[in-house]
Amino acid sequence: MRSDGATRAPYAGVEGWLDDIGLSLLDLRSKEAEALFRRIGITFAVYGEGGDPERLIPFDLIPRVIAAAEWERLSAGIKQRARALNAFLYDVYHRREILRAGRIPSRLVTQNDAFLPEMIGFEPPGRVYSHIVGVDLVRTGPDDFFVLEDNCRTPSGVSYMLENREIMMRMFPDLFEDGLVRPVDGYAADLRRTLEEVAPPACKQDPQVVVLTPGPFNSAYYEHSFLADSMGADLVEARDLYVQEGRVWRRTTRGPEVVDVIYRRIDDDFLDPLAFRPDSALGVPGLMHAYLSGGVTIASAPGAGVADDKAIYTYVPEMIDFYLGEAPILPNVQTFKCSEPDDLSYVLDNLRDLVVKEVAGSGGYGMLVGPRSTEAEVEAYRARIEADPEDFIAQPTLDLSAAPTLASGKIVSRHVDLRPYCLVGKQIRLTPGGLTRVALREGSLVVNSSQGGGVKDTWVLSKES
Repeated sequence: MRSDGATRAPYAGVEGWLDDIGLSLLDLRSKEAEALFRRIGITFAVYGEGGDPERLIPFDLIPRVIAAAEWERLSAGIKQRARALNAFLYDVYHRREILRAGRIPSRLVTQNDAFLPEMIGFEPPGRVYSHIVGVDLVRTGPDDFFVLEDNCRTPSGVSYMLENREIMMRMFPDLFEDGLVRPVDGYAADLRRTLEEVAPPACKQDPQVVVLTPGPFNSAYYEHSFLADSMGADLVEARDLYVQEGRVWRRTTRGPEVVDVIYRRIDDDFLDPLAFRPDSALGVPGLMHAYLSGGVTIASAPGAGVADDKAIYTYVPEMIDFYLGEAPILPNVQTFKCSEPDDLSYVLDNLRDLVVKEVAGSGGYGMLVGPRSTEAEVEAYRARIEADPEDFIAQPTLDLSAAPTLASGKIVSRHVDLRPYCLVGKQIRLTPGGLTRVALREGSLVVNSSQGGGVKDTWVLSKES
């Protein structure tokens, strides 16, 4: 929708469809979609709130639509960031030229909790560290897209992108008959191909790929299982794997089978109890030795998290200029670094108007949305910032774009963001669209499912409407 309430051109088809089916049928189909999600078991988990943590993620049937020309620009900008972020990771674990040039403060890298000294000097296959890059985008005007943050470790939510489309095609198959909406069902094959392209030097046959999960109690276990099944890969836990003679092996009823590529959904600290946390029951003893000696590929690479720290995010435009010699296609949101005295002073003076985030935070937790916070909440957060300024960044409260959304039997406007998933191997692949997250609470800017947000199908049009 435009700010004047008129329908934007890409939504013309959706508007006609909504007029044809009416609210009562749309509401009925919404309940049917919820039943399908429940039957399939598409859930996420929220811990620490008591009761059953397993929840259905709210799914809104009204799609978010992106015009062909808009996607062309977004695609170029997302791929540009993926290239720059991987170049940065290679550099900081090797010559550190960007640090020596003074373009990024060294302390933000070398004192970063995600920086792993074990990775210094190691060259991963294809020099790829972050194989799946999730770029969170927000729209603030007809032609204004901004990057809110980058996710270089294990960005979640892609299973919802795929299941959202599957549900829409089941419910309304006629909407896709003319081929105007670009498909997303090639993602799993592209992910498999990407992982095979970064097989380790020791791999001399067709690469064997597995998905390493912490297990069924993890909040994203459904997605782990879904992706393994979609790729035709085995879903494994640490107990299924062992290291011998520099290679990783999987225990099977047919005997041991070699593993070449591990798409891990486990944090660095828990990957290998011999290298990191000795109390980890989720990791594989000796895994890092096998990795560093070229016996297996871990995707994404240990230590890749240094690139998606929220303080590092502020320097991605510098990376694009430094490594690629290009101007950023997609700008960052204006960001104030509380580690800088002038920025800190501004933030403390304007807390009521800003969104403040923990540098290492995720999932919408631990943030302050100034305009929607009480005086007590603002003052409590002020004390946290003053105690440790380097742990926080702040951004203006953006006038996020809204999309039509079904709520309580009515079509209303709700704020949305977008997370496309960029795959990096020998080639860079980008599925058209991504996961649209929607803030279902009226006036809310927080779209995370853990904070009451929902999801939509994302339509990228194949031609201008």
